[in-house]
Amino acid sequence: MKRILILGASGFIGNALYKELCSYFDTHGTYRTGNKIHGENNQFHHLDIETENIEILLENLKPDIIISSLRGNFDAQIGTHFSIINYILRHNSKLIFISSANVFDAFTNFPSYEYDKTLSQSVYGRFKIKIENALLRLPNHQYNIVRLPMVFGKSSPRIKQIKTIIDLNEPMEVFPNVVINATEIQKVTQQIHYIINRKKQGVFHLGSSDLTHQKDFIEDICKGLGYENPLFKNVYDSNYDRFLAVLPKDNKLPKNLEITISQVVEASTKL
Repeated sequence: MKRILILGASGFIGNALYKELCSYFDTHGTYRTGNKIHGENNQFHHLDIETENIEILLENLKPDIIISSLRGNFDAQIGTHFSIINYILRHNSKLIFISSANVFDAFTNFPSYEYDKTLSQSVYGRFKIKIENALLRLPNHQYNIVRLPMVFGKSSPRIKQIKTIIDLNEPMEVFPNVVINATEIQKVTQQIHYIINRKKQGVFHLGSSDLTHQKDFIEDICKGLGYENPLFKNVYDSNYDRFLAVLPKDNKLPKNLEITISQVVEASTKL
C-alpha cells in the first residue's frame, strides 16, 4: 500500500484530501496548530516549518507520495520544499504541489493553460513560481504541479467569509471586469485521487471548464445561499475584461471529473 504524506492536513484543502485518500492509502498528515485529536492520532504529525526541519519526518515515514498544501511563511515554505526535493531525488518518490492561478496574474488578456509561461505581479504568485520552477527541473514522474483557481465548498473559508460580510451588512467587493473560473473542494480531491491512481505526470489545471465574470459568480453564490439583496461594491481595475483563469489543454481529465461554474455554485450552496 502506498504511503502518502499530506503537508498541511489540518487546513481546508489538506483535510479534505486526507478524508478522500485515507481509506485507500496509508495516509499521514502534518499539522502546526489544531485540536487534540491530531496529537492523539498516530497518522498526524506535528510540524512547524519555521522551527523544524522536515527531513527528520520524511526519513522516519518514508512516504511514496508527498502532497503539499502548506501555508505560512513563504521563506520557510521555500526551504521546506527544497528539502522535500532533495528527499524525493534520493528515494525516487513524488511530490504533488498545490499551486495557484496567481502564477499567471501578470497576464490578463487570456485564460492560462498548463505549459504557458508563468509571470506574476503578486508576492504570492512569485513565491509559487519559485517552487514550481524547482519542480520543473525534476524527472517528470517525480512531480505534479496542480494549479487551482478559487476553491469553494459548503464549509469553505470563502463561503464563510461571504456569509460573515453579508450578515454584518457590509458591502462586498466584486470585480465586474475580471473573468474567472472556480472549483469545489470535493471535486478537487477526486481529481487528485485520480492523478495518484493513474500515475499521471506533469502540470494540471483543476478549474471549472467554463468561465464567468467574478461579480456574476458571487451574485449566484449569494442567491444560492438565500441572500436576496446583498450590498456590493464594484471595483474596476481595468476598462477591459481581465482574465484570471486556469484551463486544461494538454492534461485533460475524464468528463466525469470535470466541473462547471453552475456545479460549483450548487455544491457550495446546497443544504
